[in-house]
Amino acid sequence: MTSSAEQLRTFLLSWFELHLPGSPFLWYDIAVVAWLTIIAIVLHLLFKAIAKKVFSANFNFGKNGQASSTVVPLVFKLIRRISYVLQAVIIIIQANVWLKEGVTFQHIVQVVADQWIILFSLLSLFTLLDIFQALSDRKARQAHFPLRGLLQTVKLIASVLTGILAISLLMDKSPLILLSGLGALSAILLLVFKDPILGLVAGIQLSANNMLAVGDWLEMPKYGADGDVIDIALTTVKVRNWDKTTTTIPTYALISDSFKNWRGMSEAGGRRIKRAINIQMSTVSFLTNEHADKLKKADLLQEYLSTSLPAIEEENKAKRTDLTMTLNGRRLTNLGTFRRYLLTMLKSHPYIHQNMTLLVRQLSPSNEGIPIEIYAFTNTTKWDKYEDIQSDIFDHILAVLPEFGLKAHESPTGDDVRYLKAIK
Repeated sequence: MTSSAEQLRTFLLSWFELHLPGSPFLWYDIAVVAWLTIIAIVLHLLFKAIAKKVFSANFNFGKNGQASSTVVPLVFKLIRRISYVLQAVIIIIQANVWLKEGVTFQHIVQVVADQWIILFSLLSLFTLLDIFQALSDRKARQAHFPLRGLLQTVKLIASVLTGILAISLLMDKSPLILLSGLGALSAILLLVFKDPILGLVAGIQLSANNMLAVGDWLEMPKYGADGDVIDIALTTVKVRNWDKTTTTIPTYALISDSFKNWRGMSEAGGRRIKRAINIQMSTVSFLTNEHADKLKKADLLQEYLSTSLPAIEEENKAKRTDLTMTLNGRRLTNLGTFRRYLLTMLKSHPYIHQNMTLLVRQLSPSNEGIPIEIYAFTNTTKWDKYEDIQSDIFDHILAVLPEFGLKAHESPTGDDVRYLKAIK
């Protein structure tokens, strides 16, 4: 204690003894508490005013301001919590100046201030980590590092260490003593923190192997998840399904179980169309000259028929094929011409990706007819546009089938069965 502070303390005790009833030491303690309270309030208002002035000058809070609506409140919260720590430090200094060491009141102030500093130091660290998370969220959503899970791990470790430090200060023992005692509780700690440990390991593996990131389309039928990943935390992954429900999946389940990530589709810039239409087998036939002449008028078939028909006719003449017999020679079929039409149509379609696989293929026939499958990719990955493109293509296919003398296969209904029985 400085000599000036000692002189002032002696003067105040003498003045309290002469002018106020009761113990002068009690009044002196009350005066010290009032002084410390005034200092704390003044410091709080001062820090708040400085922070507001500094950030108001450097950030624009308008609609188009540079500061994020989530980051700025966190910065103010960080400054406020740091100011609480500084207030407690100054209060400890003032208490040591105005109170004698070893006095009970001085010890109480010291203990309360120490716990206050520890608490708000921890909360300041939490807020600082939240700022890092908010700044990360403002960046492109392509970052694959599981920052939220890592920050939650840091918060968990910091909370445990801070709790140990707080207890050691209350017990006036070294923190190493408490840490050494935790060895015996390691099995219990592993059991309690099993999910965070598994989640941390899973998060590291997901990041290292670039398996999942916020914004990816995740499909995991086991957990009923089919939608966008909106959060990857330490222990859970949140998925907003297409029906706007939210599914929560344990982070470690993404390592132990299988899931489908549609990110590759988005990055490739094309979404696959893989759908077949079943053709009634009884409508498949050879292409007659009259039918071929009619189809030549189609822009998409004109080149194909103009080159294929003369080539087939020349080959049949060279071999002196008897074309009066249907089994002889080469001929075009309406189904083969239909497949060529679809292929040409897709190659000229403005919304079909021409640099990706493009096929029109015939699959194995069955009692459901002959499947003609479209295998192509749209040049957009947006769901609504993709569905419109796919629907328009198959609407067109169904509409042009009669032009080729083909029919789509339909399973007979009860009326059809009764009609067939009636005509027998």
